[in-house]
Amino acid sequence: QVHLVETGGGLVQAGGSLTLACAASGFAFSAYAMSWQRQAPGKGLEWVSDINSGGDKTEYADSVKGRFAISRDNAKNTVYLQMTNLKPEDAGVYYCAKSVYSGLDYDREYDHWGRGSQVTVSS
Repeated sequence: QVHLVETGGGLVQAGGSLTLACAASGFAFSAYAMSWQRQAPGKGLEWVSDINSGGDKTEYADSVKGRFAISRDNAKNTVYLQMTNLKPEDAGVYYCAKSVYSGLDYDREYDHWGRGSQVTVSS
């Protein structure tokens, strides 16, 4: 059974930094691309970033490019999201998701999500 558990959220001032982690279990972690997505209050799910199975290719939404960095440690079955220069509009619940693919060359498709980690950014 696939389990994805996000940690590291919290309250931070605008301009500050946070690092989220997602611990994965129940599947061959190193064989799949992983994703971070977020949902602001009253809004839909927004894609933030993807990383391929090997960790050498990444993609970012324009809204976070240059401020966020996704990475993974396949030995630890964990994917990370380093967030810097946080803005109030970055606030929301951040979810990690498992892709159905190993690479980033296909339309984005995911089959499992964690329960999320709350990020609050004060102005």
